[in-house]
Amino acid sequence: MQTHFTPEQLEDPGTARANEILRACVHCGFCTATCPTYVTLGDELDSPRGRIYLMKDMLENERVPDPKTVKHIDRCLSCLACMTTCPSGVHYMHLVDHARAYIEEHYDRPWHDRALRWMLARILPYPGRFRLALLAARIVRPFRGLMPDARLKAMLDMAPRRLPPVSRNDDPGTHAPEGPRRKRVALMTGCAQRALNTDINDATLRLLTRLGCEVVVAEGAGCCGALTHHMGKTSESHATAAKNVRAWAREIEGEGLDAIVINTSGCGTTVKDYGHMFRGTELEAEAAQVAQRARDVSELLEELMPEAEVAAPQPAREGIAGTDAVTRGGARAPEALTVAYHAACSLQHGQKVKMAPKALLKAAGYAVVEPADSHLCCGSAGTYNLMQPEISAKLKARKVKTLEAKSPDVIATGNIGCMMQIGGATGIPVVHTVELLDWATGGPRPRALTTE
Repeated sequence: MQTHFTPEQLEDPGTARANEILRACVHCGFCTATCPTYVTLGDELDSPRGRIYLMKDMLENERVPDPKTVKHIDRCLSCLACMTTCPSGVHYMHLVDHARAYIEEHYDRPWHDRALRWMLARILPYPGRFRLALLAARIVRPFRGLMPDARLKAMLDMAPRRLPPVSRNDDPGTHAPEGPRRKRVALMTGCAQRALNTDINDATLRLLTRLGCEVVVAEGAGCCGALTHHMGKTSESHATAAKNVRAWAREIEGEGLDAIVINTSGCGTTVKDYGHMFRGTELEAEAAQVAQRARDVSELLEELMPEAEVAAPQPAREGIAGTDAVTRGGARAPEALTVAYHAACSLQHGQKVKMAPKALLKAAGYAVVEPADSHLCCGSAGTYNLMQPEISAKLKARKVKTLEAKSPDVIATGNIGCMMQIGGATGIPVVHTVELLDWATGGPRPRALTTE
């Protein structure tokens, strides 16, 4: 794509990066076939190619964003399926993030939009505040029909019927390995996940220490910054991310870290991009070190649970023959379950981690199936299901239908947002992949699978 940015404009690093990305686009349109909003709405401006034209015009001409441009960019999920599909390597993520920051700075949103975004930015990244908000939502839920805004109704719908207990494992500290230490890793405990589902971090800690990891929950680490970053609130997101960089850099410079383990894939995509976020700043070197060590939990588990001798697979409901579970590093499925694996967009598209979770589940003895159109987003996408509830609901219905078509015993995924989105729309239990692997290596049965 031809661009016409001036030399003065290109002095800004964000604009210079946008120029590089725009020039890589060849208008081929391959991205439209895998874009969830284009597939759902059929509007060219709700495709990556259409949005690229809108962003180019806005940035190149330094226009005050108009409502039409903002609407179509707001409708983007940032699922990054377009980056998986693009034959030209267009880094759409950096482009749309820069455009959102530009909109946040130059566009005067209606007061109710500003209020909603302010509230989400002040609540979701803070586990204590989030838990209080969820408690309030349970009280207000009976009056849902009186809510004037579909987005407020979506917030009430998202609140779980029961809040999980507070986990002390999220507190800063060091968890010793069982047996000789193989690796020293930091665990990112996150923010929203600590309010919505404490079982995930608990299962991760049990599994990693069982496999010989010394696990550090670093003092000062918290929210990755993704929630505010994708709203264009750059100063807030970078301030949050900087705390993580400093916290983990202290551990790297101290006793060292082999990896920074992340079990929420939306956070993982952001942390792996810290080197870009802090380019040209005093934290550039430390951020690059952190990004280099960031690993999705499934990536690390592939190293810690190497392939063992494969026996005949354990039987599943669909008639798979054999009596012994396939094992990987001693893992053995306690029950013959069929697991539908939902690939979170941030994991398969953002981090390009596609095979590891499925391979681990299969090797542990579970029968793994995948839904049709597994590349399409479930509609969660951070705060998307709260800010774009109508489109999100359509994507959720499509995803749930394809998952239920596989008749699984359980659905597994690697992202808390997907778990909340899908779990609220189906009677099939939804768990994190790490919960099933923890169970297969001696941990407790996942709470979602426990009949009450």
